Amino acid sequence: MNCGEPHETDCSEVLDHLYEFLDREMPEGDCTKFEVHFEECSPCLEKYGLEQAVKKLVKRCCGQDEVPSDLRSKVMGRIDLIRAGEAVPELDITLGGQDAATAREQ
Repeated sequence: MNCGEPHETDCSEVLDHLYEFLDREMPEGDCTKFEVHFEECSPCLEKYGLEQAVKKLVKRCCGQDEVPSDLRSKVMGRIDLIRAGEAVPELDITLGGQDAATAREQ
């Protein structure tokens, strides 16, 4: 998405890293750049507000559930692969988390 207006920080960069901003998982300098962007870009501010509301709703509705440690490890492993730009196997949830290629071999 791009609002068509020139910004120091491009809309696509802001939206690509929106959850890192929401979770405060980025350096303070980057947070400041995003805050400035939201002040001058209403489409991105609207998207930020929507994602923030969804995050609060999920936390309120599901925040008390304990996440199994093996699930957390698998999710974090996949995130690491994606961030590293590596191929991530497509999982079939009906097969207990096996990737589709392994399931076809069996």
